[in-house]
Formats: sequence, C-alpha cells, structure tokens
Amino acid sequence: MGTFAFKMPDIGEGVVEGEVVEWMVAVGDIVKEDDPILSVMTDKATVEIPSPVDGKVTRVVGEAGDTLPVGVVCIEFEVEGDGNAASSSDAPTPAPEPKAESKPAPEPKAESKPAPVPEPKAEAVTAAPAVQRAAGTKALSSPAVRQRARQANIDLNLVAGSGPAGRISHADLDAHIAGGASGASRARPMGSSARTELNGTEEIKVIGLRRKIAEGMVASYTTIPHFSYFEEVDVTVLEELRQHLNATRPEGAPKLTYLPFIMMALVKALGEQPECNAVYDDESNVVTRHQAINLGIATQTDRGLFVPVVQHVEAMDIWQSAEEMTRVTSATRDGKATAEDLSGSTFTITSLGRLGGLGATPIINKPEVGILGVHNAKDRAVVIDGNIVIRRMMNLSSSWDHRVVDGHNGATLVQLVKSYLEHPATIFM
Repeated sequence: MGTFAFKMPDIGEGVVEGEVVEWMVAVGDIVKEDDPILSVMTDKATVEIPSPVDGKVTRVVGEAGDTLPVGVVCIEFEVEGDGNAASSSDAPTPAPEPKAESKPAPEPKAESKPAPVPEPKAEAVTAAPAVQRAAGTKALSSPAVRQRARQANIDLNLVAGSGPAGRISHADLDAHIAGGASGASRARPMGSSARTELNGTEEIKVIGLRRKIAEGMVASYTTIPHFSYFEEVDVTVLEELRQHLNATRPEGAPKLTYLPFIMMALVKALGEQPECNAVYDDESNVVTRHQAINLGIATQTDRGLFVPVVQHVEAMDIWQSAEEMTRVTSATRDGKATAEDLSGSTFTITSLGRLGGLGATPIINKPEVGILGVHNAKDRAVVIDGNIVIRRMMNLSSSWDHRVVDGHNGATLVQLVKSYLEHPATIFM
C-alpha cells in the first residue's frame, strides 16, 4: 500500500486559491476515481473536485470556510501500489506555500498530525448534530447529492443536514437511507400535535457563496451612491405578440417569456444611452463604455444568488437570446455553469418573477453602473382617454450609479425601454 497526496488543482481563469465549501468525504471513507470529494468556492464559481484515484481517505486539510492555495496538499489517500508519497514531502511551489503557512486554520492542523491520527477529528465531523431547517427553507446540498437523491426518489427537504446552514452531505443522505426513511412526507393528523415552546438558537457560519454575496453587496452599497427610478409599462400589445410568436415558433425554439423582449428593448435603449452600458473602476476613476451588450440575468439557486451572463445580445435575434438565456440560467441552477458563463456582464436584469411586488431598489452589480428590476405583469384597471379599461401592466424598478449616470440619463433609458415594450414592433426595426 502507498500514499497518494492530492494537491489543490489549478482550476484556471487566474484562480490562485479556493475556499472550502464542503468536504464530501471524511477520513476512513473509501472512494472511487472521479467520485466528488470537495466543493470549492472561487471568485467566479463553485467547483466540485473529483477524486483522482481509488483509495481510502487518510487525511483532509481544511474545514468549511478555510481558504487553500492552489498547489497545497488538500487530501491524502491510501492506495494500491507505491502512490506518490514523494509528492507530499516535496516543497510546494514558492507562491502558495507562504499563504498556506500564514493561515492558522488549515495548515497547522495538517502538519501537526501524522496521517493516521486525524481519525478522532473524522469521528467528530461525522457525529456533528443534524441541523433542522426552518419551515419553507430549501435544503442545501451539492449537485452530486441532489442527483443521488433523485435517483433514490428521496425528498431532500426531509433529510437532516449536518453541514453549514444544514447543508446535506453524502454521509447525511447515507444515514437517511440507512434509517429506512422514505422520500414521501407524512401528513400529521389534525389535532395530533401539541404546541411546544422553542428557545434554541442556531449559529450559521457565513462561508462560500453566501460570504461572496455579502462582500459584494457591502462593496456595492457602501461605495456606489445609488438612486432609483420606477415606471409602469402597458404590455397588453406585447402580450398579444408574445402569445402569437409562441403559437407559431419554429420547431425546437424556446417558449418566449417577457425577458427576451426586455433584453431586446435594452439593446436598443443602451445603444442610445451608452453611458448606461458601462463599468466604473473607482480606484483609477475610469469609466469604460462597452459596445458589446452582455446582460447579466440575476438567478436564484438553492446555493444562493448568481448572475450568469448572456454575451453579445446585440448580435442575437429574440429566439437566440431566449435560448442562450435559458442555457446559462439552467446551467447555473444545476451547478454546471462555467466561469465564462458567470463573468463579463455590462448591465444586469433582476426579475422577481411570480413574486411580483410594486417596486424594489435593486443593488447594482458592481462595477456596472445600472440595474433593471422587472416585476410580474398583471391585469389592472387604468384610465385611457377618460375611460376605465383593463390593461396588462408591468412595473419596472431601476437603480443607477449617480457618480456616472445622471438622473436624466437613467430615467431616459427606462422611458426608452417602456416605449419599445409598449410598441413592440419597434424592437425589431
């Protein structure tokens, strides 16, 4: 038997370190090559790292929330044959090693214990108490765990998770299956439950994507002087066109929602208001206006908020924009979006979908200078030429960086979008 030391891989795209989101294995586990072992959060995406070998886990480095540099040993396996034991004793590359030693959490633990000793730590991890999620809260898990649950016909909302914020690991799913629990929920007989007083608390470590979101929101809101602008749009004619296009769409074409029309309207409006299709480097005080229109689509997932990007919308027709928007948002929800899918936006659309609402003050996706919020369309009574009529209305909310975009410019762009949506034929002229 030998030891195989696996180093944090180079994920590419200039990534030099990654934050441990979840270890999917523990010391003592037997894994097969390509089994998922570690979920890592980089500046651009969450990446699942597969096992490079068949073997038994003898050592893991770092806990959820720790940052590991590329090139540092993160896990060791006991394998058949000689392994690559020399790799673990080789001096790491000059760049990552100082970072690894400067982190008190992951590296000292790894070097202060020889491979066989971490067994007690593994037992402590596996014995961690399951976290009960609040009612209505969606279960957190990796894509691999969700896939296993689907294959086993198990409802993850019924599985207790022992990870951060109740995140469900493979071990949690195994324990659920071993306990004989079924995937179906059981209705509680009426009157059978007694009310109990709840006095407990729960501390949730802010790590991974949740930490990235928090940092991004703080940076945006504290450094950008926001101003917001609201408008309502009559989309009655647009709804008729949408229904017609969906009924006559080409074979294989996606069904059109309102968003592709809004994307097309933005292409026209941003062409007329180029100062709104820009990014602002507040360190060098340089505003870069883009000719390309790359629209970020804020997308809620069970892992948090992501902004996948539809690149070069200005070069697409409405069917192409709808298809690409569906691709990047679906890949994001499934945890399969690439770093390219999640970067390079010049303007962002955020939609509250069926949640609707009358208005909102969306936070700008820094370093962009504007964001457009879309609310759901509904039939309302409005006054036209002195008569009360029923029209299909949609509210728009926008926020702007007042250092770069004056109130007149931001309002003008929204009014242009309104005009195109209320006279949808002009979108295609």
